[in-house]
Amino acid sequence: MAGAFEEAVAAHRAGDFETAERGYRAFAHHPVALHNLAVLYNAAGRFAEAEAAFRKVLKAKPDFAASEHSLAMLWLGAGRYAQGWPAYEGPPAVPGAYLPPAPDLPEWRGEDLRGKRLRVYGEQGFGDQIQLSRLFPALTQLGAEVSFVCSPILETLFAPLGITVVGGREGVALPEADCWTLIGSLPWRLDLREATIPPPTDLRVPLGAGGGTGVVVRGRPTHANDANRSLNAEDAARLLALGRDLSPEATGAMDFLETARIVAGLDRVISVDTAIAHLAATLGKPTWILLPARGVDWRWGRQGEGSVWYPTVRLFRQPAHGDWSAVLGEIEARAAD
Repeated sequence: MAGAFEEAVAAHRAGDFETAERGYRAFAHHPVALHNLAVLYNAAGRFAEAEAAFRKVLKAKPDFAASEHSLAMLWLGAGRYAQGWPAYEGPPAVPGAYLPPAPDLPEWRGEDLRGKRLRVYGEQGFGDQIQLSRLFPALTQLGAEVSFVCSPILETLFAPLGITVVGGREGVALPEADCWTLIGSLPWRLDLREATIPPPTDLRVPLGAGGGTGVVVRGRPTHANDANRSLNAEDAARLLALGRDLSPEATGAMDFLETARIVAGLDRVISVDTAIAHLAATLGKPTWILLPARGVDWRWGRQGEGSVWYPTVRLFRQPAHGDWSAVLGEIEARAAD
């Protein structure tokens, strides 16, 4: 299996879906190959086939965490939150995923929180932590004393939230707690539905205007879909012509609070799908987000220009894989209005 399977994986990574599909189908009896085939279907927008393949993997191997997580993403992207949240809650079982160092504490599984000290771990990406921070008030309303262990670069941004915030550095002392949970588990534990999504977090950053447009052309290169979501040099230059580069390398910002203060003075942000887009939208700035045709993140859904998570977001979707030119043309035209 090794040689032919590796060729299929290489074709998949290179974007040659036709060759990859043929290769995976030859080993479709193997859970890993079938999972990869399902991932391919999902990226290609063949959602019914992807769901069927993920289900087949899990029927043969119920503990296949990668398929469970991928199926959750598929359901959430379709707005099927009741199905998606319980499966989304499982990412820590995926090899290499974050697992909180709290072996001495019980995990919170939805029990009564009155009088309890709950430690929440931000195991998700920067943008996810910003997006889901809106759920903390619901925990305090249930009677919990909340502490949040987040990425250090987010610590000062979240400091005004009325909870204890700790940057998760090695050796840092954590607040005492009675139980713990992951921020990615909160939507399930709180039974979040589209109709009950709270407004974005009030980050307590004073807002201004008149600063023009801010632009983000690339996300973190370690992101699994970065090759599709970030712009190449030519397309990046075209977008950067519309405004100020908001990357930390360009602004000198040391953390997200410093970036938030810059964004607060802008009139609009145009960004690829990365954390600064979440930050701008959370601040209530008009935020235009460029979305790839392949691997579009679940939170943006499968169609439409609006977002159920952020009222000030406008989505610009690639009409075909790799076609940023059409997207940039639409953005340029709208920016000129």
